[in-house]
Amino acid sequence: MESTNNNNPLHKRQGKDTDFKSQLKTIFQYLQEHIATASMVSAATGIPQKNICRYKRDLEKAGRLWEIEKKLCKQTGFKAWYLTTNPEQAPFNNQLNLF
Repeated sequence: MESTNNNNPLHKRQGKDTDFKSQLKTIFQYLQEHIATASMVSAATGIPQKNICRYKRDLEKAGRLWEIEKKLCKQTGFKAWYLTTNPEQAPFNNQLNLF
């Protein structure tokens, strides 16, 4: 008898890695064209907010995501950072002019 359930841990890991790359790309592309909070991105893309927060940190560290302003989120009504991955929307960084 052949099982349709694959319990191979490598198979599961590859699926998660594929999901990670796919979700990261989706978030990055969405924020290229929209300035939005993590909750708004989640509502628009279907990606869980906790995943978006993880990708946000990774993209910030890589210098590919910026926080624009903190104001009331249109999705939740709470104060949150509006985000972008579009360099044309990135806020000016004063530290660049220190020297």
